[in-house]
Amino acid sequence: MDGLMIALAITHAAVVAAAPTVPVIAVGVWWNSNTIAHGFIHRPFRRRPANWLFGAYLTLLLGIPQSLWRKRHLAHHAGRAWRLRLSAELAIQSALVLALWAVLAARAPAFFFFVYLPGYVVGLVLCALHGHYEHAGEPISHYGKLYNLLCFNDGYHAEHHAAPGVHWSRLPDRRAASACTSAWPAPFRWMEAFGLQALERIVLRSGALQRFVLRTHAQAFRAVLEELPPANRVAIVGGGLFPRTALILQQLLPRARIVIIDENLANLDRARTRLNAADVEFVHARYTITDRGAYDLVVIPLSFDGDRRAIYARPPGCAVIVHDWIWNRRGTSRIVSVALLKRINLVRA
Repeated sequence: MDGLMIALAITHAAVVAAAPTVPVIAVGVWWNSNTIAHGFIHRPFRRRPANWLFGAYLTLLLGIPQSLWRKRHLAHHAGRAWRLRLSAELAIQSALVLALWAVLAARAPAFFFFVYLPGYVVGLVLCALHGHYEHAGEPISHYGKLYNLLCFNDGYHAEHHAAPGVHWSRLPDRRAASACTSAWPAPFRWMEAFGLQALERIVLRSGALQRFVLRTHAQAFRAVLEELPPANRVAIVGGGLFPRTALILQQLLPRARIVIIDENLANLDRARTRLNAADVEFVHARYTITDRGAYDLVVIPLSFDGDRRAIYARPPGCAVIVHDWIWNRRGTSRIVSVALLKRINLVRA
């Protein structure tokens, strides 16, 4: 256990004390359990009294007996079934939790029943989702920089299973080429079941969502386009389902010739109903990055079905704007929306 984690555990308690709300409690239970408490399981103090004291502190902070969490988690790593076994440490930690709850229920019943308990339950649900999606079939890694910065390389989960005792800061050095990976961090991995196309269709059904999406994207595009000279020919890849990018660029680049390239003919037909066809060329084809140099600006969607790393490594145009997840920052970048978990990155040839 290192000093940074101890300091953050103290900070966690201070944040809860300063803002005792359901979201703060829920996120705190989830985040601490998967970072500080998780690190404590695998790399405890060398002295037993220190482990008892810090374990008791985390038990009170999270409402989870840490000896129970430790034995259950280590059984998971060993690949064996976990069985509840009573111990003096577990009894003391359980008594601490019950005592804290009794005091809160007696002295602040409204807070306990309508803030603390809902936050605590939501935190446990988040932990359960996190654990489930980290092991959906096999340990799954996520290499997003922002998530791993905030969660101390928790995304390197396949690597952690391969070497459970390695300090969190060394896990990127063990990145495994054969690891099962996901573009989503574990808490959001359930979104994979919906798919980006399904989410896009939800936007199509709501005028309010369309206005929100257009407004947030327009702000981000305006900021990155200030870095570029005027573009005469612009390619928008896969922009047919809801042509937000074309709608925005028609306003921001009124003199540019816009080309929408989409292999889905139905999406192109839908886009024609929303755009001034005189200003837009519609190409029914699959975009390939071999078309380098044909456009002044290329816009790549979040749902791009191709090698995104190749786009970043060798941009297929004088300038390329890539829709990406909020944790993947490259080049000149602007956040579209925290709610959408999205940013756009401007890279140049």
